Amino acid sequence: MKILITNDDGIHARGIQTLVQELSQIAELYLVAPDRERSGTGHSITVFDPIKVTKTTFPVVKQAWIVSGTPVDCVKIAIARLIEEKIDLVISGINHGSNLGSDVLYSGTVSAAAEAIIMGCPSLAISLDSDSSDSDFAFPAQFTRKLVTSLMHWGIAPKTLVNINIPAVESSQIKGIRVCKLGLRNYDNLFEERQDPRGNTYYWLGGGLLKEEQDQDSDVYAVEHDYISVTPINLDLTNYALINRYKKLAVSFQKRNYPELEIPE
Repeated sequence: MKILITNDDGIHARGIQTLVQELSQIAELYLVAPDRERSGTGHSITVFDPIKVTKTTFPVVKQAWIVSGTPVDCVKIAIARLIEEKIDLVISGINHGSNLGSDVLYSGTVSAAAEAIIMGCPSLAISLDSDSSDSDFAFPAQFTRKLVTSLMHWGIAPKTLVNINIPAVESSQIKGIRVCKLGLRNYDNLFEERQDPRGNTYYWLGGGLLKEEQDQDSDVYAVEHDYISVTPINLDLTNYALINRYKKLAVSFQKRNYPELEIPE
C-alpha cells in the first residue's frame, strides 16, 4: 500500500513525525508537507507566487519533499507532479489541535484531505484535541495504523474523506468510537487594534471559542465526552432540499424581469 502523508503544522511537527514512524510498519510512505506551520489556511492554493519544492531525506520514508506553499498545494503537486506511483491513500495529520464542526472549513489539515478526494484519492484527516506543547501523539498514531490496517482489509471507499478527532486523554480513558455529524464551532472574533512603528493601523485576530449546546450525535459532543469522533465528509455542498423551491422562484423571477429568455423545464 502506498500512502501520501501531509499536514498543516509543517514537516518538522511532532504529529507528522510520530505518524510516519508508526505507518512505516504497514505501508510504503511518501511525505510532502509545508516548510512551516500553515494552520487556518483552509483550501487556499498558491497562484501568485512560485511554489518551491525541496527534496529531502526522512527516516523510513521512500521519498520526501518540503513545499513552500499550503497543505492543498502539497497534495496537488505531490499527486500531479512529484510521485510517479499511484497513491492508495492520503493521510493529513496528526494535527496539533482539533478540527471539529465548522472548523473543517478553516482547517488546512482537512482541506489537504479534501483535495485528495478532488484528485480521486481516498483520504483521512487525523487531529488530536490538544494545544499543549507536550502533547503525546503516540496513541493517535497507533490508532491510525490500526485503522488503516482495517481499511486495507475492508477496502477503502473511493471519493471518501473521513475526519477523525482524538481526545487528549490517556488511552485508558477513551470511552470508544462514535461516528458523528459535524457540530457547532463559533468564536467571539476579537480584533485587537494596534499600530506599527510608522503609525499605520493593523489588527490582530483573537478571541476564544464560544460555549454552545451540542447535539449528542455531533463530533464536538463526542470529543468533549472522551470519544474518538469519526465523521465522513461529503464535498458536495448543495442544499438539495431547496432545489425545487428555488427552481420555481427562478422561473417566476425570470418571467417578471427577463421574459425574452428561455424558460427552463
